[in-house]
Amino acid sequence: MAVLKVIEILASSNESWEDATRNAVKEASKSVKNIRSVYVQEHSCVVDNGDITQFRVNVKITFEVK
Repeated sequence: MAVLKVIEILASSNESWEDATRNAVKEASKSVKNIRSVYVQEHSCVVDNGDITQFRVNVKITFEVK
């Protein structure tokens, strides 16, 4: 039986929500090993003068504890 843990991370990107999700996983993997999955919980944007300037995601990252 595997023991799994879930952490919540907020990340952003100037390009897209997908890129923001990749940024979250990339940063988490610097200190967390054995990442198994990522669940995108929320999407949001920053708007400036009618243009989207930043994409934000709130993700849950699941990893195995060994």
